[in-house]
Amino acid sequence: QVQLVESGGGLVQAGGSLRLSCAAAGRTFSNYAMGWFRQAPGKEREFVARISSNLRRTYYADSVTGRFTISRDNANNTVYLQMNSLKPEDTAVYYCAADRNNVNSDRRRLSEYDYWGQGTQVTVSS
Repeated sequence: QVQLVESGGGLVQAGGSLRLSCAAAGRTFSNYAMGWFRQAPGKEREFVARISSNLRRTYYADSVTGRFTISRDNANNTVYLQMNSLKPEDTAVYYCAADRNNVNSDRRRLSEYDYWGQGTQVTVSS
């Protein structure tokens, strides 16, 4: 089991920045690939970013490429999502998730992730 807790959400104006954190407890954090997803009201949950377990490969949705950066600190069991140049359409609940399989591959489906956090709200005002 892996327990995930997100933090860092809030209200920000368009063009601003936020940094989300996801603290992991449980099994060896470095064995998992980590992802961020988001779900806006009335929409399906969608992939945002992913970072591999050890090789530090990163993958991004087209909508956030160049604005968001995913990183991880294996010593502190934490994954981050730095969000810059935020837009109102980035408003959503953001979730982190852990993937125990194919940890150095690009995987973006919800079903490919084994553990999920409870989410943190990000609201971007225009």
